[in-house]
Amino acid sequence: MRVRGFTQDDAHIFCLPEQLQNEIVQVLDLTESILSRFGFNKYDIMLSTRPEKSVGSDEIWDAATAALEGALKVKGWSYGIDEGGGAFYGPKIDLKIRDAIGRTWQCSTVQCDFNLPERFGLEYVSAEGTREQPIMVHRAIFGSIERFFGILLENCSGEFPLWLAPAQLRLLPVTEAVKDYCQEVAKKAAKRGIRVEVDRGNERLAKQIRNAEQQRVPLMAVVGVKEADSGKLALRSRLIGDLGSFAVDDLLDHLSNSIENAEEMKIVGDKEEASDPDD
Repeated sequence: MRVRGFTQDDAHIFCLPEQLQNEIVQVLDLTESILSRFGFNKYDIMLSTRPEKSVGSDEIWDAATAALEGALKVKGWSYGIDEGGGAFYGPKIDLKIRDAIGRTWQCSTVQCDFNLPERFGLEYVSAEGTREQPIMVHRAIFGSIERFFGILLENCSGEFPLWLAPAQLRLLPVTEAVKDYCQEVAKKAAKRGIRVEVDRGNERLAKQIRNAEQQRVPLMAVVGVKEADSGKLALRSRLIGDLGSFAVDDLLDHLSNSIENAEEMKIVGDKEEASDPDD
């Protein structure tokens, strides 16, 4: 896997020491939600502690390390300790995701930073009226976005889930007479944010289906005169096979719901025989 670009999804949060653990829990919640959406549900987690060369007092290091450890316990996550593996400016949590064949990849990290708030002279007024220094929380969920998508491609072998697939549905016209109908369906789907392609229809139906499957299009719909006249589509899933016949609006409703909930299309329609190009 070679990455030719490098874009980090770095973000920074300033918080009060007493709010630190809660902020970290929320960052871990967000990280879990996003990674699971992409199909990564298993992590190796390390809590990295103070290295020999570091900045900040023992008191603030202890408080930050305790906050990170407390957040992991709130999440109920098992973790290891990387003694001395923290950054010079603070301790951190590193998440390594596991791919389909068990390889681990370092992606997400949550880090506490005392150095930059001190260097920039950042202060807040406490409830007691004293001026205090906040703690900065660095968080990166993907790490390098380009690298993350390289990992994702390898993990799913290009078999993107429905919600993420570049083309979510391909319409397969079996005759020139239905191409206008296919374009109308594609426009209606586009208005709902569904990514639909219309095959050129220059190949026999079996070849159109094979091409769509080889290109890993999740769903395809056979469209003949019968479908155009009835306002329906004969749907086929690459993974499941024939899903039956659907009215166009009903199908777009089911598709929108599946995409929104990051689910595969599993609802079965009417079991009508799809159009044959020789009819």
